[in-house]
Parts: sequence; structure tokens; C-alpha cells
Amino acid sequence: MQTLLSILLAIACAQDPVQPPPAKDPETPIKVDVDVVNVLCTVYDKRGVLVSDLKKDDFEIFENGRRQEIRYFARDTDLPLTVALLVDVSGSVARLVELEKDTAAKFLEAVLRPSDQALLVGFSSTIIMWRDFTSSTTALRDALTRLRSMPFRGLPADGQPMPATLFYDAVYAIATNKLTNVPGRKAMLIISDGLDNGSVKHAPDAIEAVQKTDSLVYGICYTTGYSGCSYLKDLAEPTGGRMFEVGKKMPLSKIFEIIEAEMRSQYALGYVSSNAAHDGSFRKLQVRLRPKGLKIETRKGYYAASAN
Repeated sequence: MQTLLSILLAIACAQDPVQPPPAKDPETPIKVDVDVVNVLCTVYDKRGVLVSDLKKDDFEIFENGRRQEIRYFARDTDLPLTVALLVDVSGSVARLVELEKDTAAKFLEAVLRPSDQALLVGFSSTIIMWRDFTSSTTALRDALTRLRSMPFRGLPADGQPMPATLFYDAVYAIATNKLTNVPGRKAMLIISDGLDNGSVKHAPDAIEAVQKTDSLVYGICYTTGYSGCSYLKDLAEPTGGRMFEVGKKMPLSKIFEIIEAEMRSQYALGYVSSNAAHDGSFRKLQVRLRPKGLKIETRKGYYAASAN
């Protein structure tokens, strides 16, 4: 079985040089205090229309059942955005890779501003960094053009390793090594059938790793006969994101339009927990809205800072 060390080495040996994350913006209100808990929210009305005109006093936050004082509030289009796009290039979705490229490039061109950045990763039996952090949509489009599938060619000869799809290892590695300590909004978009084969890490490890980075996860699921869409859903929903299943009524272009609209309509709330312990514990979050009849999507909890 491939070790996580070899996976991380594959990331380190990326095709493009690593560019450092953007410097912390002193004007960003959500990052004033190192102990601030950041909470991103998306709000819909009864018809499913995004609501983007709420104020700070319309929100209430509870941590482990205790109400918290909201100190910072922003309509999140004002905050820098980091997008990690993970594309399954294993044999199970090989025929779909070509269809994904242009649509994904158009999405990145539409959503990224000069202050934003994105990276592109392909995963199958290894994890390849096709493009590290960049704000250049031209560079990202070029990387998507080079992205190639790794088709399944039948069972290997005796003694040879079985083909793998390192779904959870990819999520864990990118969250841990690329998204940790990056300021602003963060979103991980995963295009896959949701199936994992051969990862060292498992679903709880991947979910915890993403939650520790304060990132939203959007799962974009292609059904290939052995659907793992439920696994993508289980990964996305605890972060405040969600899973979309690609189909005739919901093509990839429509899914990207929905994600783009949500990213432009988010709220960023910040508070300093009344529990000052740096114990690394998981703390449940609940965000309530004072206006009635609205639906809110946000993450279900976070991991407190550790003293070590």
C-alpha cells in the first residue's frame, strides 16, 4: 500500500513551482484576532433564492449550546478567495475528464479576482499538482489543458499493485499541506465519482483535516455505475458545503453557476469563543437567523486551537 509520505512527495514534486499564499490583508475584518472563529454562511429564502442583504444583528451563533458575541461581520465578496480544484483522473471517470476541462476553466475565470488564487490537483493512484497557487486564470486554463486521465487497463499481473483512487488521501494532503493557515475564504471543489480505493487516510481523517482549515467543500459527483455520491455528501455537508450530482437536469456548467452565485453571496461571521481553552477539541456550531422563513447553510463545528 502506498504510504502517505510518498503521496506528499508527489505533491512536493509538482510540475509548477510553489507560489506562496498572498500576504495577510490588514484591512480584512475577519482576521483581527488570532483566536477568532470564522464562520461562513449562505442564506436562502423559501423559494431557494439567495439572500444577500442581511445585517450582523440578523445572526446568532451558539458554540456547544452557548451563545457567542459576534464581533466581526462581512459580506464575504469583500474577502480574498482560495479555491482548490481536485479532479479525479482515475479509470472510473476517464471518459469524463475531457468534458470537465473547458467548463472548469470558465468557472475559474468567472469566480477569481486578482486578489484570489487557485490550484489544480489530479488524483488517481497518485496525487499530482498540475498547478500550484496562482491568480492567473490563463495559467490555470493551461494546466487544465494538460490534465490527463489515467485509464484503467485491466487487472495487473500477479504481484503487481492494484490500481487505486486515492480520494481521501488527496483531500487530506491538500487540506493539510496547502490550505492550512491561508487567510480569507477557502473552498475545495472535488470532481469525482466519490469512490476511494487504496487511501491510507479514511473519511473521518479527511473531514477533520478540511474542518481544521475552515474550508467549504463542494462535491461534484459523476455516477459511473458504482456511485459514491453519498461519500462526497458526507464530506461536504459538515463543512457548510454540499454535493451536486451531475446529470441531464444538472450539467456541470449549471453546478458551477450555482457555486459561483453562492460564493458571491456569503456572509463571514467572526467571534472569540467564550471557552478560551486551547485543547484541540471539536466544538459544535449552530447559526440561527432572526428573520423567519430563511434557510442557512454553514459548517457544523470546528476544532479549537491546540496548546501544542
